Amino acid sequence: MAGLSLLRPASGNTYLQLSQDTMVDMVKLGNTGLTVSRIAMGTGTKATNGRDSAQMRVAGLEGFKKQAHHAYERGIRFFDTAETYGSMPYVGESIKTLPRENITILTKMWTQTRNNEPVTSIDDALDRYRQQLQTDYIDILLMHCLQRGDWPVTCKPYMDLFSKAKQAGILKKIGISSHNIDALREASTNPWVDVIMVRVNPFGTNMDGTPDEVKAILATAKANGKGIIGMKIYGEGLHVSDEEREQTYRYAIKEEVVHSMTLGHESIEQMDDAIERVMRIVS
Repeated sequence: MAGLSLLRPASGNTYLQLSQDTMVDMVKLGNTGLTVSRIAMGTGTKATNGRDSAQMRVAGLEGFKKQAHHAYERGIRFFDTAETYGSMPYVGESIKTLPRENITILTKMWTQTRNNEPVTSIDDALDRYRQQLQTDYIDILLMHCLQRGDWPVTCKPYMDLFSKAKQAGILKKIGISSHNIDALREASTNPWVDVIMVRVNPFGTNMDGTPDEVKAILATAKANGKGIIGMKIYGEGLHVSDEEREQTYRYAIKEEVVHSMTLGHESIEQMDDAIERVMRIVS
């Protein structure tokens, strides 16, 4: 097989770099009408205070752009970012020479209210996001890190303005990033939600509930046409051995828990390893 080599990083894990011909496949994101790559390039690993995610810190802008273009060449056409990661300008610089119609951009907004009014000016934020991403529209915007089941009440001002931006064509699809089982359960049936990003791994590490609990709620969400994107696939970096990576990919794919998954890697070698393993399991 072309390009066969073994790469061993300092952590002691072995990463396989196999055929560079293997391409990530495209999947339907529920009933949203979007088709996305099965893997999204995550850009927020260990991000703090809106800056210094691992992808930015380790690679710098030029290294980040190199990884993004490598991802695109291998079929990854889905980029996951957020204001709290600080990575939107990096994504914008990376994709500006790529065909926009082939790319899906997902970003997230931190939502909170004061006296039932948004703390953030949403119109200003969306203008800033699009400027940083160098795009006229955003494919998916999520309310970030929701931790309460009553979010349809507490976040209603944001929801209304997201809906308005969607009607105007600034946003294509909207939804939530869940960090609480009640928030997830509400999203699984709420008609406002197009897309759910959810913590998923077979170990139950840093998840909203047990794997069985989350899987059951996601089955309901899928039945309601929601697009499901898995995150924290490695349990926030706690399950990265060869065996654990295989196990978590198999869980997400073979048990059809999610449609797509966002994976944050700090090198092209790690990215290639994930692509090879995921596509071997898919095929």
